[in-house]
Amino acid sequence: MHQLSPYIGKLKSVIAKDLILKYSQPGQLVVDMFCGSGTVPLEAARLGRRVFASDTSQYAVTLTKGKLYAPTRIESALANLDRLLKRVESLPMPDLRSVPRWVRAFYHPRTLKEILRLSEFLRNERHYFLLASLLGILHHQRPGFLSFPSSHLVPYLRSNKFPRAAYPELYEYRPVASRLKAKVERALKRPPKNSFHGLVDGIRRSSVESVNLPDAIDCVITSPPYMNALDYGRDNRLRLWFLGEPHMETMDRALSALSDLSGFTNAIEALAKQLQQKMRRGGHCIFVIGEQLIRKRDRFPSEELLRIFVTHAPTFRLCQVMSDVIPDVRRSRRRLAGVKREHILVFRKH
Repeated sequence: MHQLSPYIGKLKSVIAKDLILKYSQPGQLVVDMFCGSGTVPLEAARLGRRVFASDTSQYAVTLTKGKLYAPTRIESALANLDRLLKRVESLPMPDLRSVPRWVRAFYHPRTLKEILRLSEFLRNERHYFLLASLLGILHHQRPGFLSFPSSHLVPYLRSNKFPRAAYPELYEYRPVASRLKAKVERALKRPPKNSFHGLVDGIRRSSVESVNLPDAIDCVITSPPYMNALDYGRDNRLRLWFLGEPHMETMDRALSALSDLSGFTNAIEALAKQLQQKMRRGGHCIFVIGEQLIRKRDRFPSEELLRIFVTHAPTFRLCQVMSDVIPDVRRSRRRLAGVKREHILVFRKH
């Protein structure tokens, strides 16, 4: 389920699991307000914790909902998909003239029409697992995916490596229904043993400054997008477009708010003030923070976070710091080669 759809820079599931087991108990409320691909919420639910998640990205929220609202039986999931596909077949095909040229460049026209019709239906009907599954096969060069030859994680066409004249089969029409069924079967090879619905306290699309966190939080485990300073809008642009985010500059502004120290400071200050009021005594707050080798202003991000908690959340005490090297594959390809290490800061509320 962690591989339902790609997400660049995501937290390792084994790290999330270890932190959840160490700093929370079954039945307690675990919160992640930078949920990204849903790694922490999914692991927390699997381990019997209640979860609350939020993120400013529609893709992150859709993917997190898809994982936490996944079906538990493959037979019923495929039967439901067949029923929905029959309903979709009765809908008219969309007009491609309103589709941006950069989106059309990835698909055979007939395939693109099928994707548009199905994705809009799944969004309107709130079938998050199927929608996330569809997003997971949007682009790649492999036969089980829907696009012309392209990369899987970040959408870039690979027509130079796979020219149309040499690989004509990669540029043919690709039916959506059969590929989505195969994706669902792969995703549910190891389905959740039980439904997570009763463990979900909420999944919200919101900035950290605006989100209204629940009361009586037992544990926070989160990784602000300052980690690796990745360009989430650019790297997820094709999936965001199919989710109804046509204006990438809007998403870029929302995500870039945390790309410098001042934006990071504003977000963490707002968060610290809420946690001061809403965290249970004895609860733990864990931040995974990407560090740069070169300081910005006079502090590293983890030093800035510690300063903010001392000022705005005085009942929290730093009780542990862990350090890990970030592999090159998890770092941004441009501008931020200096981000080499991440610190895990563990606070406890007294």
